[in-house]
Amino acid sequence: MDRGYVKFDLFRKIIDVGSSFVCRIRGNAAFEVLEGRPLSDEAVQTEIIRDVRVRFTGWKATAPLHDRPMRIVEIRCKPRRKTGRRPGDAGPTQGESILVATDLPDVSAEVIALIYKHRWAIETFFRFFKHVLGCRHLLSHCENGIAIQTYVGIIACLLIALWTGRKPTLRTYEMICHYFTGLADEEELLAHIQKLQPHT
Repeated sequence: MDRGYVKFDLFRKIIDVGSSFVCRIRGNAAFEVLEGRPLSDEAVQTEIIRDVRVRFTGWKATAPLHDRPMRIVEIRCKPRRKTGRRPGDAGPTQGESILVATDLPDVSAEVIALIYKHRWAIETFFRFFKHVLGCRHLLSHCENGIAIQTYVGIIACLLIALWTGRKPTLRTYEMICHYFTGLADEEELLAHIQKLQPHT
């Protein structure tokens, strides 16, 4: 999970059903450090800054997690600055590190960092699905409708990749849409695809 989805009641429910979580939390999260954990050489090489056992003290966390110490792994990262034209376009500014909370006591800090890193594969897919394949909005809200829209998007992606020999880009997707709606002719479409071919 990412910091926008931090819900301490949800953490409690996840723990109560016998599962676990790895979730980024906000940099200003309120907690008391109970114990510092030693960092291995691998953790230091993975840019782990600290690994601590904590108790959350914010008023939203006190009730659901009062009896359950958690663990926070702080990871050094590349700062991200806002670049959007309007305020809020580019998301929040990223600092020098991120805080990742987990209830996993025995997993090494570098593995916790790796779990969070792999989470971004999901984000990358959804960004591609929404921005490149044009699936920003659901056409249906029932389970079958969502499944059909997802399958159609993935099939379209594979067909474009097979036809062009490249991973689809937004420009290629738009060009194909222009062709099917009559805004571009076959010659323009083929010229665009020709530009995608690697030069030998």
